[in-house]
Amino acid sequence: MELITSENILIIGSTLLIAGVLIGKSSYKIGLPLLLIFLLVGMGFGTDGIGIQFSDMHTAQFIGMIALCIILFSGGMGTKLSAIRPVIVPGLVLSTVGVLLTALLTGLFIFWLSGMEWSNIHFAFLPSLLLAATMSSTDSASVFGILGSQKVGLRNNLRPMLELESGSNDPMAYMLTIILIQALTMSGKLAMSTLVIQLILQFGVGGAMGLLMGNITRWLVGAYRRIGSNAARGEDAGQATAMISILIIGSVFFTFAATNALSGNGYLAVYISGIAIGNSVLPNHRGIAKFMDGMTWLAQIVVFLMLGLLVNPHEMMDVAAVSLLIGAFMILVGRPLSVFISLLPLRKITFRSKTFISWVGLRGAVPIIFATYPVVAEVDGASQIFNIVFFVTLLSLLIQGTTVIASARMLRLTDDSVSDDDDFGVELADELPTSLHTITLTERHLESGNTLRDMNLPAGSLVMMIRRSGKYIVPNGSRHLHPGDTLLIIKEENVQ
Repeated sequence: MELITSENILIIGSTLLIAGVLIGKSSYKIGLPLLLIFLLVGMGFGTDGIGIQFSDMHTAQFIGMIALCIILFSGGMGTKLSAIRPVIVPGLVLSTVGVLLTALLTGLFIFWLSGMEWSNIHFAFLPSLLLAATMSSTDSASVFGILGSQKVGLRNNLRPMLELESGSNDPMAYMLTIILIQALTMSGKLAMSTLVIQLILQFGVGGAMGLLMGNITRWLVGAYRRIGSNAARGEDAGQATAMISILIIGSVFFTFAATNALSGNGYLAVYISGIAIGNSVLPNHRGIAKFMDGMTWLAQIVVFLMLGLLVNPHEMMDVAAVSLLIGAFMILVGRPLSVFISLLPLRKITFRSKTFISWVGLRGAVPIIFATYPVVAEVDGASQIFNIVFFVTLLSLLIQGTTVIASARMLRLTDDSVSDDDDFGVELADELPTSLHTITLTERHLESGNTLRDMNLPAGSLVMMIRRSGKYIVPNGSRHLHPGDTLLIIKEENVQ
């Protein structure tokens, strides 16, 4: 009987998805990051678990590339320029200089470990740097997923800074990985001029293509709307939202492929185009954002399940000791040193903020995807590189991923008066000169009185709804407010 059939593939794939989602629901109770749950589910169904055989690195790399495009674009689309403008300098410094320093420091440590007699890894300097480069960036899926699932605000613009860093630092790690693979396959020959040219091309072409394709996509959306408005019968709004969302997805993949064809960095281009589109006026922006959220979660689940299937835990345990040392070094030394050194000129960022940024150096799907490149290129020791990266990723998600908010509270960097959730489900037309905000009341907000008429709201602001213990209340001037109430506020822009 043939085992590999379309029906069997669908049964296995659907079983993995259903099991991952149901088991993942328990992550809120046990405190584990949701993406770690999917990774563990994949491992449980893999070779050393139930026994599903999957070892095709080429397919894994291709699926990972597609998933990463969607994740980065969605992250860019959710990034508001008004939020990142105050932190654009530290964010970009962390995503470039910080990544480079992390790779260099960790690479030196791995090279030192390789010289120890008791060590079972024996990498030369360039392979040590390659191993470090694959793990040098913080994982956007992990950072977006963990910060997005929390209902706690962060002081000092830390959330947009971390999201900007994680969304924009993958290109640097990717470039370092590819350049080092090329050097190893060329017998260690790597001219400095070649390195500089490649970096300029990757960043220059990637950035330019991201802006260009972002603007072209906005024009295409506008053209689609104009075609619809000229039709004899108007298009259904739901269908229009769905079709525009599909158009945007097509543009994402075209942006990535075209940028790579021009020797630029496709991941950077996709992220920048996401920022350009997300900060433009789109019809039914909320509906499109919800579509992209669903696509992003599907991409994350699929890639984490697939990577879980890909690894053989018994092979990973062969390098567990050195992987534990490398992971501990990255968490406690490499990442903190790279953060403090790269942010040294920026004296306005406090010591506590730098400490928290150091701790949120989460590894996830991206390092594992990058670790497939040495395997595909048949670099010596590539299987050890993959297993070490996988182990370090598990360690990072288990230790750092479960303590992100706890560390923020310990460092007194949380702000409970800030709420980023949009559970009210209210959307305004993009053409209106208004915006929606939420605020969770504390004792300080109610010092002057506990009714809306006692609150000193800014001019042009109006409270639309009150949420209290999961219930929604229509406000009026005499309604008594309690600490913990969340207010939905509509604000008129540019009020004189």
